Amino acid sequence: MTKNIAVVLAGCGVYDGAEIHEATLTMLAIARNGARYQVFAPDVEQAHVVNHLTGKVTNEKRNVLVEAARIARGNINPLSKYKADDFDALVFPGGFGVAKNLCSFAFEGPACNVNPEVENAIRETAKLGKPIGALCISPVILAKVLGNIEITIGQDRGTASAIEKLGATHTPTTHGEIVIDKAHKIVTTPCYMLDATIDQIADGAENLIAALIKMA
Repeated sequence: MTKNIAVVLAGCGVYDGAEIHEATLTMLAIARNGARYQVFAPDVEQAHVVNHLTGKVTNEKRNVLVEAARIARGNINPLSKYKADDFDALVFPGGFGVAKNLCSFAFEGPACNVNPEVENAIRETAKLGKPIGALCISPVILAKVLGNIEITIGQDRGTASAIEKLGATHTPTTHGEIVIDKAHKIVTTPCYMLDATIDQIADGAENLIAALIKMA
């Protein structure tokens, strides 16, 4: 039976939304592993908008769902419509938007708040015993919501320390590696939390999705 995976995006663009390589390669990995996906995003305003040419914050206002629709080619649903019963797994690609729009980790660290729809999606999926995957910085949200889990964000000591303050265990990893928490059905990989190339991102996404589907 074909597995159905929900992909949650944080906008469009590494500095203020979803990391486009990670999002696209996650969807590609899902398709190449014989599964299908549906993209979701919260219908909220971005924390801010960054000019990706200059790296500077602008005065623009953008919506996370509208921006994420660029990556999804318009085939996207507001996260409020996500029902864990309808999917076999849930996955979060990375990008700074995860730490800015899906939660406030970029601004508040371990004291961050998580978007209620994001938190609900994670809790409902975990409650049903279904696997959850997270790439790049996204594992911090799982640590905040679920607490005592084993995850990775690569080798950044500051972020790893924050994760451990949230009650989770951090395991250092390098390119393409994944960490599987079998007890909680969590799969994580570092991606661009490391100084990575696009092919290394593809390796991480492929390994994560393959493990997630096997676990589903």
